[in-house]
Amino acid sequence: MEIFETLDPLLKTFWYVAIPTTLIFTIQTAMTFLGTDALDGIGADFDGDFDTVDAPFQLFSLRNLINFLLGFSWSGISLFYSFSSPLVLLSVAVLIGLFFVYFFFFTITQLQKLAEDNSFQLSSALNKTAEVYLTIPEYKSGKGKILVHVNGSLRELDAITDQEKIPSGSLVRVLTIENNSLLLVETL
Repeated sequence: MEIFETLDPLLKTFWYVAIPTTLIFTIQTAMTFLGTDALDGIGADFDGDFDTVDAPFQLFSLRNLINFLLGFSWSGISLFYSFSSPLVLLSVAVLIGLFFVYFFFFTITQLQKLAEDNSFQLSSALNKTAEVYLTIPEYKSGKGKILVHVNGSLRELDAITDQEKIPSGSLVRVLTIENNSLLLVETL
């Protein structure tokens, strides 16, 4: 390591930060693409209710520290001879490090916007036209079944009516949800 002995102490410090940071960043990146990366610090070693917490990004995490140090150290190395004042160089390096953290946050939030929740919600059947599959008894005296297209798939759902009996093959419109599991329908 004779090359480091002749360097300015500040430049030497940037290199000492850049080398392990780059190694850790490379390992993190490889683990991410292999699918073995962690939850970015969201998991906890204690009991708690995190079901209601929407935490796509945690400010103080190992990944953000590595992103900051990566931007800080490599910009310090790259711009070392561009600034005569060490204070200006450190300020610019800190700003670039913060930009790296912000860029990571921005990228993650944009990627999360691409996520699509295709889980079926009974409420998505409201006001849809459906076909009666099994006859629906009159005046909520029993339940029948309807076929309704929701989010590009055909669903067979339980239905009741507050009208007269609706025979199989009839077209109906879904009005409301009863008892969190039954659809109230009317004939068209």
